[in-house]
Amino acid sequence: MNLDNVIATRKNKTVYRDGDKCIKVFHEDFSKADVLNEALNLARVEETGLNIPKVFEVMTIDGRWAIVYEYIEGETLAALMEKNPEKKDEYLAQMVDIQLMIQSKRCPLLTKLKDKMNRKISQANVDATTRYDLQTRLEGMPKHNKLCHGDFNPSNVVISPDGTPYILDWSHVTQGNASADAARTYLLFCLDGDKVTAKKYLDLFCEKSNTAKEYVQKWMPIVAVSQSVKDKEEEREFLLNWVNVVDYM
Repeated sequence: MNLDNVIATRKNKTVYRDGDKCIKVFHEDFSKADVLNEALNLARVEETGLNIPKVFEVMTIDGRWAIVYEYIEGETLAALMEKNPEKKDEYLAQMVDIQLMIQSKRCPLLTKLKDKMNRKISQANVDATTRYDLQTRLEGMPKHNKLCHGDFNPSNVVISPDGTPYILDWSHVTQGNASADAARTYLLFCLDGDKVTAKKYLDLFCEKSNTAKEYVQKWMPIVAVSQSVKDKEEEREFLLNWVNVVDYM
């Protein structure tokens, strides 16, 4: 494996390109179970027929776990939005259509979104009363089994040279309520400092999916507290504002 060409760096992983392959190499302390589960989830999502990078193998490199998968040639929607600002609304509409296509799929062996959210709430650095209120709210939300990406944003959609969209980064995938996934995408736009696009996105999602905006907003505090578990100090105040402004039922 050629690990000379770094294409992405994260806190606990580095992604390299080697010809038509990507090698995601995890930090030495990264959980073996989490790596194997990510590869398994990718393989399961492949079976839905969506355009995603295909998994080739899981291996170790110098004592570190790695997943080898298909490299997708093209530009992300984020890059296209930046390069062609006059087309940003057009790209945003395309992004919502792709998200709705994802959510039309079923993948019954994936972790349930509610179970994952419940674990995140339990881990959150908030008081016990807030955790209880959020878990009560979560339990009262409708149970669905739609495919939810978990980190759907313009950087995770690549448009190939022939115009085919591919969806990347399925490490947070679950099955559950589509509106929870939309709430996360909305919050990701806000965390990126683009509240105008966040509002446009939510309006588009609700219009195209025939979903009441208030219904998506009910998921915001739950999604916000689950995001806060990442312990990014620069995000914490914004996320906790979402948690604290809602009247719990």
